[in-house]
Amino acid sequence: MSTAPRPRGLRRRDTEHRLAHDVDVWVASASADGVPYLVPLSFDWDGETLLAATPANSPTGRNLAATRTVRLGLGPTRDVSMIDGDVEVLELDALPQERADRFAEHAGFDPREAAGPYRWFRITPRRVQAWREADELAGRELMRDGHWLT
Repeated sequence: MSTAPRPRGLRRRDTEHRLAHDVDVWVASASADGVPYLVPLSFDWDGETLLAATPANSPTGRNLAATRTVRLGLGPTRDVSMIDGDVEVLELDALPQERADRFAEHAGFDPREAAGPYRWFRITPRRVQAWREADELAGRELMRDGHWLT
């Protein structure tokens, strides 16, 4: 890119905009014995957590339930936000209807109507990094231990 590196505050605003407006995120998980798995999932951001849903018995569903950790890749490779998070597993009926309806509207998909047992996965970011090019590697950490740095 021909622009100067973004200051950390702008990177945070760009990341929060993407969280609020994007529909899909890459979800990287691993089994208890370390076998990696990567899939795209729809999500909804409420300003503090991301909500996703996937079949309970899928590799991703099993991995997230077992390890309770995840790494997310949001955006294209030349404007990426990487999010490491803690995972809370919820049965479909455990989420308030208003929150589930919000997810369905944003994602264009309602797991409550899907065949087979789905679960909700609420992800709380604990580390967020964002960069576009090599010149933005310095200062890429925007959140550490669940707290924004700017």
